[in-house]
Amino acid sequence: MRTASRFVIAIIFLGVVLGGIFGYKFMQFGQMKEMLSQPQPPAIISVTKATTENWQPSIKAVGSIEAVNGIAVSNEVPGVIKTINFESGDNVKKGDILIELDAAIDEAALRTRRAEAQLADQDFKRISDLLPKRAVSQAQYDTAKANYDAARARVNEAQAQLDKKIIRAPFDGRLGIRMVNQGEYLPTGSPIVEVNMLNPIYVDYTLSEKHLANVDRGFPVSVTVAAVPDQKFEGKVSAINTSVSPETRTVRIRATLNNDEHLLRPGMFATIQTGQPRDNKVVTLPRTAISYNTYGNFVFVVTENDNGDLIVERRTVITGEVRNGRTSITSGLESGETVVSKGLLRLRAGQRVQIQDESEKEASE
Repeated sequence: MRTASRFVIAIIFLGVVLGGIFGYKFMQFGQMKEMLSQPQPPAIISVTKATTENWQPSIKAVGSIEAVNGIAVSNEVPGVIKTINFESGDNVKKGDILIELDAAIDEAALRTRRAEAQLADQDFKRISDLLPKRAVSQAQYDTAKANYDAARARVNEAQAQLDKKIIRAPFDGRLGIRMVNQGEYLPTGSPIVEVNMLNPIYVDYTLSEKHLANVDRGFPVSVTVAAVPDQKFEGKVSAINTSVSPETRTVRIRATLNNDEHLLRPGMFATIQTGQPRDNKVVTLPRTAISYNTYGNFVFVVTENDNGDLIVERRTVITGEVRNGRTSITSGLESGETVVSKGLLRLRAGQRVQIQDESEKEASE
């Protein structure tokens, strides 16, 4: 009897405990249901407006920076370097002496030729004086004149050979790194130093033949390079090749750029925008306002529902060219519409939103 009483008491106690637990859980479920039934607070968003801008249409290409004049200076005749008159990186003018080769033998040869020419000159003058007196024949006169002309030609030849022992700058420009040393023997055609004319400078690139009708001399170009990513170099198309490559079906274009600060160097990889002589009105948005997706790009447009609340509408758009952080919208959006500019990943279609006040935004930042 005592055991049965204890068993009943245990059952009652267990029922009270389980009842309390079930009651507590039931109350929690009720609270959760009540919370879920309440509308979610609006998401705080930043917005921007789609604007209409005048964009000059352009054709994008890649190319290479080329010097107007650029060579590796070399010697025409062999010899030993006597003097070096420049340092690596110097700016030079046309005709400046770069190096002088030892020319002792050539100077001696020139003196010999001049002596021969002087003797031939004296013989020619003497025979010229005797010819009117019939003291010499016409043949002797002709021979003396030919000898004199040949002697003068040999002087000029020796002088030209001597001049080749002095290597000069062929044009105005900037020198590269010196590749020779004092006293070094230079065979014919040895590279001495690079010299490039840096201002103005060319950019060469190719365009598909389909763009040939949209490019002409004088069209504006804008060039950027990796070395100076934040700066644009402006110029104009100066030449278009007269033929199209049959292998690639492209045409070579050359533009001339101003390079006062010498920031552009030959061989640089360049990105080129070839402008068109007209403006197009396009609808643009900041790039941050667009969600780029494999299945299509979209934006969230801010609208009002029937209750007057602000909600977001997901809308697919077709994007175009990108300039200075803004993207052109070719389809799906009208100018003046309000679009979410940040926090797109937290939103869903139809969600209520609240536009963040600019003063609050600045305070939070």
